[in-house]
Amino acid sequence: MTDFAFGPGRRDALLIATGAYDDRTLSTLRSPGQDCASLAGVLADPGIGGFRTEQLKDAQAHQVMRAVERFFMDRSRDDLLLLHISCHGIKDDDGHLYFAARDTDRDLPASTAVPAAFLRERMERCRARTVVVLLDCCYSGAFLPGAKGDDQVHVRDELGGHGRAVLTATNRIEYAWEGEHIELKGPQPSPFTGVLVEGLRTGAADLDGDGRITVTELYEYVYETLHRAGVRQRPQMWVDLEYQVTVAQAVGAPEPVEPEAPLTQPTVSPRGQKGRDVFVRLELTLVETTRGAVKGVAVERRILCSTCHGLGGRTVEECGSCHGSGSGRGNLGQHPPNCLACDGTGWGLGPPCSECAGNGWLDTVSTLTVEIPAGVESGTHIQLADEGDDSADGGPPGDLYIDVVELPHPVYQRVGDDLHRSLTIPAVTARAGGTVELKTLDGRRTLRIAPGTHEGQTLLLPGFGAPRSGAFGRGDIVVHVAIRD
Repeated sequence: MTDFAFGPGRRDALLIATGAYDDRTLSTLRSPGQDCASLAGVLADPGIGGFRTEQLKDAQAHQVMRAVERFFMDRSRDDLLLLHISCHGIKDDDGHLYFAARDTDRDLPASTAVPAAFLRERMERCRARTVVVLLDCCYSGAFLPGAKGDDQVHVRDELGGHGRAVLTATNRIEYAWEGEHIELKGPQPSPFTGVLVEGLRTGAADLDGDGRITVTELYEYVYETLHRAGVRQRPQMWVDLEYQVTVAQAVGAPEPVEPEAPLTQPTVSPRGQKGRDVFVRLELTLVETTRGAVKGVAVERRILCSTCHGLGGRTVEECGSCHGSGSGRGNLGQHPPNCLACDGTGWGLGPPCSECAGNGWLDTVSTLTVEIPAGVESGTHIQLADEGDDSADGGPPGDLYIDVVELPHPVYQRVGDDLHRSLTIPAVTARAGGTVELKTLDGRRTLRIAPGTHEGQTLLLPGFGAPRSGAFGRGDIVVHVAIRD
């Protein structure tokens, strides 16, 4: 690796992670804390990022805003600033973007969340020429119906400015198998930040091999890696920069070690790399996501050929000409003469494996039975350990991730743990009051209409919504009243 100076200015990074929320309609996120720590580690490494890093975890909105304002003030033109935000993103009725903090009230984003407009203003007033923003946010219920998030985030409108680069992605809520049960899993990197950290840590994001990782290379690496892995999210980038910005220097890869003797089968290394994770889309109805279900999932995965042990389809065999002796006849001037077929080694490669047709791998399709816990929503990942592709060098298999997609319901629309629906009632019932029968996911229930109910009023059926992920109880059914004459 070639040592070089990053530049005359300071390199500072602020990493904001919020995974715990007081508002129960904002699901707990398991990855932000670890995302923050992992990214801070590679950015602070003097051999990689050379940043001075500050971390802010599970803070209240006013604390986040104070840290952001302090981060952008009193800067020189040569400074490079990197801001990473991992949290829920929410939008108000006018489409304005906010970043959720620990004390955010989903119904009061303007006063309890961090407005993207505030961040934009701080960036515009900052004297530093270069600001890189990484948004790893989950935008549940705030964008298109049935979608977990809008990958484009409208960042050009929300975070525009001179000398700025913005990379965006979408987080997921994740589950994992524990014994024979499925539970919310512990902290784990999101796919976006996990790949980003790996690209910086290993130097793999240095796509042109010049020893530097630019912001555009980092984006291309993350995008292509997630795409090849089958992750159903597409990171977006918006750039307005006058020059290429070096985010990190690339760590040199170790030189390969030649084997001392021919191998008859691959060795199992304790440091072997994990196999590729496999991602499968699973569409579920609202009834299945709220009540839970048991589903059969067809999984395509690659496994090592058990016949040739993945050796490219060719096995190491005793030379057929010299029968392993290494010597031959007719090679003048050599005592003893070397076998021409094996060049005196006594071994060679046999014919292609008939099982895998010389590939070393087999493509298989199997059906796994997966338990879907009650209360999942679109964007939930369910992890099954060791059910992904085999490793190529003796490491453990990859994992299988079930990507839950909730299908639209003809009556109810899910918002967090609540189920919303419209209901039209006669004007006489609205004036005098009464009851109506309401079909819920749990059967028919009676809804009381108070005298004087007006158009647009909302009524509640408490406890008949979706189960709260990682918490006790259920959300509500929210009825939006319309009145007919």
